[in-house]
Amino acid sequence: MFVLAACAFIVTAVLASAWVTGQFTTPAVDRTEGYVSELAARNQPWTRLFRVSDVLTGLACLAGVALVPRVAREWPGWLALAAFGLLTVVAGLFPLDCAALSDPLCGRQGASAAHVAHAAARVLGTIAVLVAMVLLSARWRARASWLFTWLTLGATLLTAGAQAAGHGVGLAHRAQLTMIAVWLVYVALRLLVADDAAADEAGPRIAPGRMGGVGGARVRTDDAPAWSGADGVRADDEPLWSRAGADPGPGGRGRAHVVVQGAGPVVLITAGLAGAWFHWDAVAARLAVGHRVIRFDRPGLGLSPCAPVPPTLYDEAARLAALSPAHPQQVTLVAHGVACWHAEAFARLHPLCLARLVLVEPACTAERRPLPFARTACRWLPALGRTWGATALARLAGPPAHRLLTGLPDPSGVYGTGRVLAAAVGEWLARRGMAADLRRLREEKPFPDVPVTVLSAGDPDGCAERLADALAAEHVRLPRAGRHLQLRAPQAVAHAVT
Repeated sequence: MFVLAACAFIVTAVLASAWVTGQFTTPAVDRTEGYVSELAARNQPWTRLFRVSDVLTGLACLAGVALVPRVAREWPGWLALAAFGLLTVVAGLFPLDCAALSDPLCGRQGASAAHVAHAAARVLGTIAVLVAMVLLSARWRARASWLFTWLTLGATLLTAGAQAAGHGVGLAHRAQLTMIAVWLVYVALRLLVADDAAADEAGPRIAPGRMGGVGGARVRTDDAPAWSGADGVRADDEPLWSRAGADPGPGGRGRAHVVVQGAGPVVLITAGLAGAWFHWDAVAARLAVGHRVIRFDRPGLGLSPCAPVPPTLYDEAARLAALSPAHPQQVTLVAHGVACWHAEAFARLHPLCLARLVLVEPACTAERRPLPFARTACRWLPALGRTWGATALARLAGPPAHRLLTGLPDPSGVYGTGRVLAAAVGEWLARRGMAADLRRLREEKPFPDVPVTVLSAGDPDGCAERLADALAAEHVRLPRAGRHLQLRAPQAVAHAVT
């Protein structure tokens, strides 16, 4: 991502220097007294070329900012640079009517709205890039960045003074644009030599009392290695992956978010697509009276970090096995949506670990081919989730979308992070592959003889009914319960467990 962002800024610098060729193609614009913007004026012969160049310059700058990996406390500077890119696009879309300083007749019939918009965009864009230079230089504490910043500021003041004096505006303006282009190249070079370890995403905004749940829930986010993409976790003093008999592999990342609540027979809850632990607070509070309830966030979701590998059905089944109690104890597994596939795979692969299975609104395993680009895209998503573009998109769309779909606020702010957005997209892309794996697994492994309950509120496709028939399960229909039964009818989910 550092390399892609650096390439975008180099392209920005090159496009921003397109005015150099205009000195030879548009002789009507005075090189000493005329603005560079006059090259794109409506009455100039190459206006379309330079207008397109301005638009592409702004878009390349916006792309560069969006691709920069997020670094703590740098957002004001990158935001100002993004404003510069946006204002450059506006300046390209709304050109000058004529060469304001080079043409003595320009402006005698009044200026159009586009002419005024262009002038305002250029002034605001200059202010924005200067602010970006100052803020990022202060954060980086680099002498070269400060040098380019002071030179650009000096050229800007010289341009303003030349305009007031009525002489030499063109030379000062060209010096200013040259320093901006040089600074953009410096930014690109700095990104190319940046250490990937410097990119970190600020932790979610955890509301008081919301770190794990309600009713005395204990939270563990201990460091532990991972195997097969399943993050190591602890729910007691002993790592659950070791008690499950798994051998952690190299290269895994720990600190998976696990919530343990209550005491008694173990109930393991796995959320649906893009779900988080707090969606099950009401269910867990009811079950914790006589059970030991374990909730967790899959990689990238909730408070868990991203995984270095794409999600797969077998990895999720292995994660459930790692969180299950040691033999001869058995677990009651509650799954929602797409996680019902993980639960069924766990039941077929680890039949001795399961005491009971509760499937809430199970997703359909439609006969569709896996997306050919899904696995490659999933490998890029964790890096994309750490960029400023993903963070901005998540901040704007994440909390409203979460409230619209669930009717609940996001007290910990997890849905306003690019990490969760990337993980949600990754899980959606992996759905077809997981469904195909589950269909093959059904042919290879029999389903164990355990009680199964399928809960659904409306079943227009008949998926829940067909699944209940295939697993010889009890099918409980809850009329008018709406979507997300764990939120709308938590007592019904808890009753299916008990």
